[in-house]
Amino acid sequence: MSDAELGYKGSIKTQTAEDTQSSKVSIEVGQEHLAGVIAPHESYEGYHRFDPTASWTPQEERKLVMKTDLMLMTWICVMFFGLQLDRGNLSNALTDNFLEDLGMTTDDYNNGSTIQLICFLAAEFPVQLLIKRYGFKRVLPIMMLCWSLVSWTQAWMTSRAGYYITRALIGAFEGGFIPGTILFATYFYKTKELSVRLSFFWSTLNVARIISSLLAAGILEMRGVQGKSGWFWLFLIDGLLTFVIGLISVFYLPSSPTNTKSVLCPRPWYTEREEVIMINRLLRDDPSKGLTHINSHATMRDILEAWRDPSMWGLYLIGLIAYIPQSPVSSYLSLTLKRLGFSTFDANMLSIPYAALQIILMLALSKSSDYFGERTFHCFFGEIWALPLLAVLLTMPAGGRDWARFTISTLISGYPYFHPIVSAWISENSFDVKKRAITAATYNVVVQVGSVISSQIYRTSDQPYYYTGNKVLISICVLTLFVFIGQREWLRHLNRQKERKWNAMTTEERVLYQSDQAARDKEGNQRLDFRFKY
Repeated sequence: MSDAELGYKGSIKTQTAEDTQSSKVSIEVGQEHLAGVIAPHESYEGYHRFDPTASWTPQEERKLVMKTDLMLMTWICVMFFGLQLDRGNLSNALTDNFLEDLGMTTDDYNNGSTIQLICFLAAEFPVQLLIKRYGFKRVLPIMMLCWSLVSWTQAWMTSRAGYYITRALIGAFEGGFIPGTILFATYFYKTKELSVRLSFFWSTLNVARIISSLLAAGILEMRGVQGKSGWFWLFLIDGLLTFVIGLISVFYLPSSPTNTKSVLCPRPWYTEREEVIMINRLLRDDPSKGLTHINSHATMRDILEAWRDPSMWGLYLIGLIAYIPQSPVSSYLSLTLKRLGFSTFDANMLSIPYAALQIILMLALSKSSDYFGERTFHCFFGEIWALPLLAVLLTMPAGGRDWARFTISTLISGYPYFHPIVSAWISENSFDVKKRAITAATYNVVVQVGSVISSQIYRTSDQPYYYTGNKVLISICVLTLFVFIGQREWLRHLNRQKERKWNAMTTEERVLYQSDQAARDKEGNQRLDFRFKY
């Protein structure tokens, strides 16, 4: 293997078996050749299944991944469905005179969204610390139970104050759920498998949008039943559905890949052979997963160290601004359609096409990103998609053209959502699991800050066509394109610096460098044998 080659998909440079002699192990696994197997720490939950001599066939690994998709991924997607059900039903409620019933304006609606997001942000890091202390199995389902109960109580709101209070509580209980589930998935999947699986997560959110729109179209017709509004029944039913999902999750979720037994699954998901394959395939793809236990504590020092990493700053900036240009258009789609003269039923049904379009584009983009091993320009495509459409929306004259306006808004809202790609990008560039939890939470915090910003772009004084707001969206879209290119070049620069230092070392120096476990744990992604992906 030449100096320029990378031994691990996630970017750790390794030496050949001949160079490393007895300090490294060379193994043939199916079609893949691995050099430089690194033993996990004794506290690692899968340590008892670590076997540097283990081998397996590609068919066995595919069967294992399919079982994981069925047992874990399917249920996490159901949990995500519950998340979106309670997050998205508010936009459906807007079509049933929700604002008028509570005596509110769209600015009040925006303020409620801002309150929710602020509370969401405040909960992000505490939730990650709780997850690292008490485990995914306990924390994630309890969060679902809490926010579903609050969502259920929204049915009895009578004032703006009640709206603000419930928004705050839902934000607080939902904060940290998304990065927590993403981190949970990294314990079961290899780096190259993660982006597509994350796209399934967000596809579930779009499926939930479709199903919630269908449900809302029918449930909102119950307006007048027992003297209640349609949105009363919407919040009531959605909250109860999410509560059931959370309750099942309490008794179903596994603790780790080697501890999958639960009340609803009294037998382990995997055989002993499958656990050996699971642990060793993960460690050979990313040895950093074996550095700590799944529930090892994260300290304030760990958080500060993660924040000091300059390789992540550009990705945080991307999270802040990249999703703003499309967000107001999709958030206001149902309300805009209602104001353009569409009925409550039609306004909810017409919000389905953009969700279906986004599922198709997101899955295709994520699959392509994993196939080519490229991140920047795949994300770039998502912004390029939206830019000309926003320009068309801005130049469209006021009045009439309802179906043309609907078509453009649908195409903008259904853009190739690249959030799964950026999430995987951050994960693979973080190196160790503890830092991965912190960077994922930080990224999600700045994404929500971006959501706070986007929730204030469309103002009451600018309705119903929001020409001023669309000018702002176009400007942010252009800025995002420059940030993507800048981040790509910055990571390439850091890799070139490492490459020069690495090439200046002798073979013996490299072997000593790679065998120093204490230095490996301390340096993380700053190591000379680690390469950033872009």
